Amino acid sequence: MWDSLVYEALIDGDNTTIVFVKGLNLRPAKVYNASIFECVYGWDFRKSQPLIRSQAISTAQEIVRCKTPLSVLNSQQKVNGSIKVSIRVKGRGVLHSAARLGRPRGPNRNPVTQKPHEMCICTMVYNQARFLKEWVMYHAGIGVQRWYIYDNNSDDDIDSLIESLLDANYNISRHVWPWIKAQEGGFAHCALRARDSCDWVGFIDVDEFFHLKSGLMFHDVLEDVSLRSTSVNSRTKLSKYGNIGEIRVSCYSFGPSGLKHVPEQGITVGYTCRMLAPERHKSIIRPEALNSSLINVVHHFHLRDGFRFMNMYKGVMVVNHYKYQVWEVFKQKFHRRVATYVADWQDEKNVRSKDRAPGLGTRAIEPQDWSNRFCEVRDTGLRDRVLQNFVDPRNHLLPWQEGYEDWGEAENNTLVD
Repeated sequence: MWDSLVYEALIDGDNTTIVFVKGLNLRPAKVYNASIFECVYGWDFRKSQPLIRSQAISTAQEIVRCKTPLSVLNSQQKVNGSIKVSIRVKGRGVLHSAARLGRPRGPNRNPVTQKPHEMCICTMVYNQARFLKEWVMYHAGIGVQRWYIYDNNSDDDIDSLIESLLDANYNISRHVWPWIKAQEGGFAHCALRARDSCDWVGFIDVDEFFHLKSGLMFHDVLEDVSLRSTSVNSRTKLSKYGNIGEIRVSCYSFGPSGLKHVPEQGITVGYTCRMLAPERHKSIIRPEALNSSLINVVHHFHLRDGFRFMNMYKGVMVVNHYKYQVWEVFKQKFHRRVATYVADWQDEKNVRSKDRAPGLGTRAIEPQDWSNRFCEVRDTGLRDRVLQNFVDPRNHLLPWQEGYEDWGEAENNTLVD
């Protein structure tokens, strides 16, 4: 078993090479001395052939960025994806690599032209297929246009679920991301992929839902953001959003709300009791505003000079995080986590962290009072909006409920007859 692995490599728009590495063991949210790292290019590292080297220009978390040698760029244009990439660390040698050099997929867009999508969402999932349908359909109803799903070794037939959403004309893609505990790297990779297609990308989990209050849509919120922006240089003037590169949205944690079984109408309708104060925030970012290090700590990214973040008014938009659901759902989290710097539930690490359930311990044993925990404020705002705007008045079902499609097909057949 290798203790380190180079697992992905991309040529960025400025022709630098971005390399994703497991096992560097660098601390989160910190830029490191790049002088001890080199990118190494070749076709077969097992042979004693000359390798092309390039000094790293930035190193942080699981990402190393190097200036791509001209000879590599020329070769890459001739035979895309054939060049292998690794990292050489002074004192450790060349790391094992499974990475071949590629480019982010997406349209080649002139920076001054309009992007295809105003609002996109990226997430990383492990065995969350049964909740994905509600998550996608709900967010489509408030203005999300594109979904990037990073699949972290799910074995719950998520590909069939995504296929059904594609058949229903949702613009959604599944990207296999098998690297264990690599959420930050996956989110950076997603930001690169989305840069030419999306004005904004929200990074949330499948148990998190943007709640836009007063019947707003994402377009309304982003229009307000543009009014609050300031153009600070010629580059930011290319966008109506000016110098705002990140929107931080307060995140409220919901509890089981007295339930003992998975709610039939879905997460947004079933869970209505939460903690009083927000625990943290989740971010919506402009991909081109990110710092070249691509540092992110799940909840926010580091921005380039000249860009700033803004805190979203809680009266306009929050995130409902259905973190503590009924026990049969919550206990699945004990298997493992996808975030790099978040301890697994079973590990005796950071037991006071907000990523833990207070007082729960490290074993998947249901507390007697679980269904009534984490309930300080009754909050039916999102439930009320869903029931008002998403329920079919003919069958009283929500689009993600079982039988919704079958009923619609039966109704259509009756009309044809």
